[in-house]
Amino acid sequence: MNRRELLIGLGAACAAPIGLARGNPRRAMAAADVHVDGYPTVEAVKWIGRRLEEQTDGRLRIRMYHSGQLGRESDTVDLTRFGALDLARVNFAPLNNPFPATQVFSLPYVFDSVAHMRRAVDGAVGRAVLESFATRGLVGLAIYDAGSRSLYNVVRPVYEPADLRGMKIRVPPSDIFIGIGRVLGANPTPLPFGEVYAALQTGLIDGAENNWRTLHSSRQFEVARYWAQTDHSYSPEALLMSRRTFDALQPGDRERVLAVAAESVGYMRMLWDRMEAESRRFVIGAGIEVTEVDRQAFERAARPLLETYLAGNELLRSLYAKIRAESGS
Repeated sequence: MNRRELLIGLGAACAAPIGLARGNPRRAMAAADVHVDGYPTVEAVKWIGRRLEEQTDGRLRIRMYHSGQLGRESDTVDLTRFGALDLARVNFAPLNNPFPATQVFSLPYVFDSVAHMRRAVDGAVGRAVLESFATRGLVGLAIYDAGSRSLYNVVRPVYEPADLRGMKIRVPPSDIFIGIGRVLGANPTPLPFGEVYAALQTGLIDGAENNWRTLHSSRQFEVARYWAQTDHSYSPEALLMSRRTFDALQPGDRERVLAVAAESVGYMRMLWDRMEAESRRFVIGAGIEVTEVDRQAFERAARPLLETYLAGNELLRSLYAKIRAESGS
């Protein structure tokens, strides 16, 4: 089945949640992820499906469409909002414009470490962001990790922002990430995730920014051989459910879905920590050159962008203050 047929089939299934409300309790919920099979987020959603199937004697289960089979992350968000898709796992970047509270997670140098990010998303800030999805037809189920994001390229080692001058660096289609690329001195080039490998290979772009696991699983390390440990963003990921699907579930099943999704965070993090370390060892062993950058220089370069977003937005300032308060915990 090709992508077009899948989308047509999912569109035709929009009425399926209504069927649940009419007393048809069995449901195979469709979930989408742009990452490959085996990626921690993909496996976490599969884990949710197994747990739901066990707890409901097969009434509820999940059918996972990984590797971008159902389109870009922005596509899957729209499909989920309108009920043609039940679940979508997406990075916060494509959510920044329609859901302003998510911007705080994508801004540069907000978090000091993975541990700092996890404390923040597990607390009041994470709850506030998840609740914000209710404004546009979605239910925020969980926040997953995506590690720290750094820069890699095909041209040369990078030690300071000046080394990025003239480089076309792929960023997610997000105003914030375009801004990050620009203030760091690069020529930011927004591209969908699935197009990055070919763009690196053909010279359409000179580099990109992402995490160790993605560099490995996407095989972009075969082309981009220079990694700069900038840690400029720890933008996490959201697991979202269609409000139509959620409302059509039996009340007990709604609570069950929320509880199992929350439990899946620990499972996802266990996989993430292990796989990220494996990926880092693998790509370094494959010959990737790693440079430790002038972190303070990168933070200084990014500061004006951070201040611009915080200056005109009371919500972001409040969330940012709460995140920074978790820094030394």
